[in-house]
Amino acid sequence: MLDRTRPNDTTYSNVGPLGSGWADPLLLIARVLLGYIFLLGGWGKLLGLAGFSAYLERQGLPASYPLAVLGAGVEFLGGLALIFGIVTRFAALALVAFTLVATGIAHRFWEFDEAARRGQAINFNKNMTMIGGLLALIVAGPGRFSIDRLAARKT
Repeated sequence: MLDRTRPNDTTYSNVGPLGSGWADPLLLIARVLLGYIFLLGGWGKLLGLAGFSAYLERQGLPASYPLAVLGAGVEFLGGLALIFGIVTRFAALALVAFTLVATGIAHRFWEFDEAARRGQAINFNKNMTMIGGLLALIVAGPGRFSIDRLAARKT
């Protein structure tokens, strides 16, 4: 029977030996790479909350300062959680929601003229790709090299 809690289970996917020995290190790399972009973005927003809040206000969002604090906090803490593998699936889900909202606010490429549209479309598509990676982490879990896995062993 398929054990979805074990990323090393070769029945989980059809990659056989290629994936079975590399699943945990690759999940660690995936978590660190995905977490890093959110950690950096969130940290920058936390350091510049007034500017981030002003940007949200210009985009027409009400209560821009509380939303700026919430958004920056989710982005930063979610990135940190991914990197260390703490509540990984929940963090990935929160970052999916954050990315969907942020993309809807900041990367509406269809509203831009041709010159700006290309850059906005690239950022829109990059965000969709990041969501794909986050969804894969939700399915696969954090892997062996995570605080989640250490905590599961102690219970």
